[in-house]
Amino acid sequence: MPPEILIKILSYLDASSLFCISHVSKLLHQLASDDVVWQKIYMSEFGSQTWRPKSADNVAAKVDPVEAEGRSAGRWKKMYFRSVAGQEMNKWKRDLKEVSPNTGLPRQTEWTLRNLNVSWELTVRDCRGQESRMEQSRAYFFETSVIVRWSGGRFPRYHHISQIRLHGVRRETAKSPAVRKPGWRSLILKLDVKTRLARFIGRDSLIKLMLLSPGFIVGVWRGHDSVAFIMVSLHFHRLVEKSLLGFPACPYLEPVNLAPVDHSDPEFGLHGYTLHFVLHNTGSEIMSGHFRQLSCRKVQIHRGLVELKVIEQTDLSQHRSLSGNIRLPWKSDDLEGSVENCCIVTLTLLDEFNKPFWCVSSPVCVTTAKKTLSFDYSGEHFLMCYQSSEGQMRMKLVWLKEQKQFFLISLTIYVSVSKVNKYFSRNY
Repeated sequence: MPPEILIKILSYLDASSLFCISHVSKLLHQLASDDVVWQKIYMSEFGSQTWRPKSADNVAAKVDPVEAEGRSAGRWKKMYFRSVAGQEMNKWKRDLKEVSPNTGLPRQTEWTLRNLNVSWELTVRDCRGQESRMEQSRAYFFETSVIVRWSGGRFPRYHHISQIRLHGVRRETAKSPAVRKPGWRSLILKLDVKTRLARFIGRDSLIKLMLLSPGFIVGVWRGHDSVAFIMVSLHFHRLVEKSLLGFPACPYLEPVNLAPVDHSDPEFGLHGYTLHFVLHNTGSEIMSGHFRQLSCRKVQIHRGLVELKVIEQTDLSQHRSLSGNIRLPWKSDDLEGSVENCCIVTLTLLDEFNKPFWCVSSPVCVTTAKKTLSFDYSGEHFLMCYQSSEGQMRMKLVWLKEQKQFFLISLTIYVSVSKVNKYFSRNY
């Protein structure tokens, strides 16, 4: 078709659809950036405001006409997104200013996400390139994280899944109920399943759970290859920004804020750290703790990891019981169940300036210890571990048979030295 006809067709799209179609080809990218189309979109939403491009006379007086023509291409598009981002950010940034001293995170994260009508959308691609897009079935909010579940959709068979993409979606409230505008989609995570090794973490009589890092659980019907549900655990740290400020094909990039360089005691290592730690499932908290003044001297750094001992195995006064059993309830359509010895760990490690340093929310499972971990307890011993390129978590548990509950006897956090060096401009 001639470009004039294509531009006429594109002029009927809204801003979100127009931006998405600009990634299809070079031709559509050029046509979808047409100033006439974007001027109409801009004026329809911001016509009464003060944002205006410089007049042609002023530009011509300062810049060569040929250069001015080249620079003006796409200016209405840039101004539109700048205006939208500025308006939206001013609204919700005010809501996120108040920070909790315990978690180091904004107090109103859940309220802001709900108020902005943010949801999470899953796109699953199979080996043949066919994609299924699903809206969330349920979101379970906690103090520092949210668990999102998708079920009842037309999932590909488990071994046919090649890619999973997670988008934050802002649903626009249409002026007319009959008009449904597509929401802005911000890419949060993209997993190439064929290149990641899934790990079995538990089962019940109906399903088995497969873990795809970071944070995805795929429930597969036992005896079949079909998917019952998919869940993901998301930490609140910058979740609003990740869900709103990314692009459909590119995630939001966190600003790099390096900590002040402190050479007062180069041999000390880390000091004054705080950990907010939660074990929970989709329905309730199993354990919650707040631990201050964690430290590690430079001489204690081993194998590229900085060790922060949170609960000492030798200090019996620090040991604590877990409320309820460790299990992970699930639901798919009209069926539901619960997988024992699985749950979600959400940890927020704050640095000495009370700023989030390492944030994790991930499924974990309990495994039997190969040897006795402590002679102070006669029960059966277990381990609960998490590991990534940025750090590790290790918990030691004892099952008290008479009380029918787990007892936590050790909790240690390990942070990657490379992460510490990058953040503090050190060379440990």
